[in-house]
Amino acid sequence: MKIIRIILSVIAAALLGAGLVLTSGCGSKGGASSAASAQPKATYRSLADIKKSGELIIGVFSDKAPFGYVDKTGAYKGYDVYFGDRLAKDLGVKVKYISLEPANRVEYARTGKVDIVLANFTVTPERAEKVDFAKPYMKVALGVVSPEKALITSVDELKGKTLIVAKGTTAETYFTKNHPDVKLLKFDQYTETYNALLDGRADAFSTDNTEVLAWAMMNPGFKVGITSLGALDTIAPAVAKGNKELLDWINEEIVKLGQENFFHKDYEETLAPVYGSAVNPDDLVVEGGEVKK
Repeated sequence: MKIIRIILSVIAAALLGAGLVLTSGCGSKGGASSAASAQPKATYRSLADIKKSGELIIGVFSDKAPFGYVDKTGAYKGYDVYFGDRLAKDLGVKVKYISLEPANRVEYARTGKVDIVLANFTVTPERAEKVDFAKPYMKVALGVVSPEKALITSVDELKGKTLIVAKGTTAETYFTKNHPDVKLLKFDQYTETYNALLDGRADAFSTDNTEVLAWAMMNPGFKVGITSLGALDTIAPAVAKGNKELLDWINEEIVKLGQENFFHKDYEETLAPVYGSAVNPDDLVVEGGEVKK
């Protein structure tokens, strides 16, 4: 029995040694240690990576006219897209647009699925914990649109009624936190939210005031009864947390573009045809990343 135990001990030691050798061999490549290989890789691309690929990947909306949408030819258009085109041009690369939904904007930025999010992205403290925001290029508050025949003009009128919101938006957060007595009907896509309002499945819809104002102008029978709700916020580009190189470049770009009044030109090209004289550009546009009070 003693001899058998000795033999088993020798075999176990041999197997353990082989396992250690195999483990160290698999975990090392080109002299790198297994500890180093276990370190998580960066979830974003550097400026050098982007330039080498020849393509800047930007996340935008595809169903939120006039800020980000796909036209009849299949091309991306809108206020955010106009800006994205310029960023790619000044970086010397082509642009690739990825369609986002409100609720997945943070995920796409933080996991590096896109280099930049330009999807009408309102800056909030909660989002800033997960992504890095650049300087702002637009001002925004919440608005509420409803049928003119049953116009909602105050939040009090929403008590006991149903309000449509898109998941992952500031409207969802605002009403959940401040007005829990308002029943929320939630959808993933903006197309779904507006279809629900058109179909009469709810009493009103809330999102950025810039967006509902534009939609109401293109849809007779609806009106924005609440034009400004909650705090005045800003909209800004977002990148993965820690991607300081790309963030710094975007900030420098926004400052330079402000010197040529770029965002007012953007407004004239993309928003003015919708808003007409009903909106003062200075109430929405931010130049050079500085919000003027």
